[in-house]
Parts: sequence; structure tokens; C-alpha cells
Amino acid sequence: MNDITLPLGQGAEAVVNWLTDSAGGLFDVLSTLFKGAYAGLDWILATPPFWVVILVIVALAWLAKGWKLALGTAIGLGVIVGVGQWGNAMDTLALVLLASIIALVIAIPLGILAARNDTASKIIRPLLDFLQTMPAFVYLIPALMFFGVGVVPGIVATIVFALAPGVRLTELGIRGVDPEVVEAGYAFGSKPGRILRQIQLPLALPSIMAGMNQVIMLSLSMVVIAGMVGAGGLGGEVVKALNRIDIGLGFEAGVSVVILAMILDRTTGALGSLGSRKRKRNAEAAPAAVDVAA
Repeated sequence: MNDITLPLGQGAEAVVNWLTDSAGGLFDVLSTLFKGAYAGLDWILATPPFWVVILVIVALAWLAKGWKLALGTAIGLGVIVGVGQWGNAMDTLALVLLASIIALVIAIPLGILAARNDTASKIIRPLLDFLQTMPAFVYLIPALMFFGVGVVPGIVATIVFALAPGVRLTELGIRGVDPEVVEAGYAFGSKPGRILRQIQLPLALPSIMAGMNQVIMLSLSMVVIAGMVGAGGLGGEVVKALNRIDIGLGFEAGVSVVILAMILDRTTGALGSLGSRKRKRNAEAAPAAVDVAA
């Protein structure tokens, strides 16, 4: 029995090698696009004086939940500035935002497809299970082969790792819409596309926002792993501290990651709760809105 082995790893290696040889041009284009998008977003966050960026983020926190969140945000960002990690924090924030945006652009349409097609759902769910349970380090191996060392493999691995909750919660939200509201839309003669836009997506918004929150949190949890392949930012500082056994640097970078996580979590969570408060009003107004639009 010990002589019987499945060539699973050899097969995976062959597929990756084939993709590297046959689709190298595509990966070069994607690498250029990701690098450009990351550089642009990082420039927006890192170029202005730190106090300008802090004011903008604090204002967003105030609009999302009020003065308490705004005050906590200001204090947290002030701590990041105080420990000298502002530039690295903005690099990390740029990576997290870019990876989260791309992941959501992929996840939401997949979630809609899964919610509206049972066959697609049965195919997508095992794939999501695979992505969620596969160790994140495994994603880095093909990413490094496709894109080389730098920020791009970190972005790609983060997208793959953070994708699943966005798909699942989008599907859950759309499937959870009251069937009677949907039937009312059909009764007024609306087509499936209009019902999706005007009834299902607005009513599923709280669940979709929860998915966005989870995508951002999972993206932020990947910053250290991304730092191992040259992505830089706070993850790079943690890796540097690990190599040097530098407790002080590791603690400062780690606390900065925690602060960013808390700010992003509370802000996106507050936005999701705002959607929940509007849900009843949307549910009551949806059939009438569809009637007028039809």
C-alpha cells in the first residue's frame, strides 16, 4: 500500500507550469494593472499631510456612526502617527482597499448568480469551501510563480482568501428576501432584472454590507502573509521584526494593524446597520416603486 500514491501534487504543479508558460502575457498585463492601481491608491493616501487624511477618515466615521466612533478613530490614527508607522499603515490600507474592491467586484455577481440559479450555487459552494479551508500560504506559491516577488502576489492571494464571505452573504441576502415582495413585483409586470435592481438588491443590502465587512477584515488579516512576499506596509514591518527578533517594532506594527482593523470594522459595520434601518422602509416601498417604474 505504501507504494501507491496519487499524483495530485504533480498534477497541480503541471497545471501551474502550463499556465505560467501559456498565459504569461496575461499575467504580465494583470501585474501592470494591479501595480498601477495600487500605486495610485497609495499615492492618494500617502501624499497628503497625515492630518488631512485623518480628518477625512474621521469625517467618514462621524457620518457612519457619530462622534464616539469619530473620536476613537482620531485617537487610533494619532497613535499610528505617534509610533512612526503612518506611511506603512497607508501602504497597508491601500493594499486592503484595492484587494477588497476587486474581491467584491467578483463576489457580488457570483453571489447573485448563485442566488438565482441552484445549479450555479451547487458548483460555487464547494469552490468557496476549498478557498476558505486551503491554508493561505498555499495561495502564495502559484502567485509568486505568476507575478514574481512584490505587492502583486500579495494582492492576488488576499483577493482569493477574502472572496468567499462576499459570495456567501450576497447569496444569503438575496435568497432571504421575502418571496411575497418578489411576487408582488412580478404581479406588476416587472422583469427579473428590474426586480433584482429595485427589490432584491435593496432588501439584501444589509447582508451584502456584512459580506463587505468580512471581506475587508479577511483582507486585513492577510497583510503579514503579503509582507512575506515583498508587499511591504505593516506586514513587512512585522516580518522584519520577526527576522530581527525586535519586540518593539513588532508590537508597534501589530498595534497599528489592530487599530486599522477596528476602524474599518466599526465603520463598515455602522454602514451595514444604516442599511438595516432602511430595510423596512424599502420593503414597504418596493412594490409601489416597481409599479411606477413598470
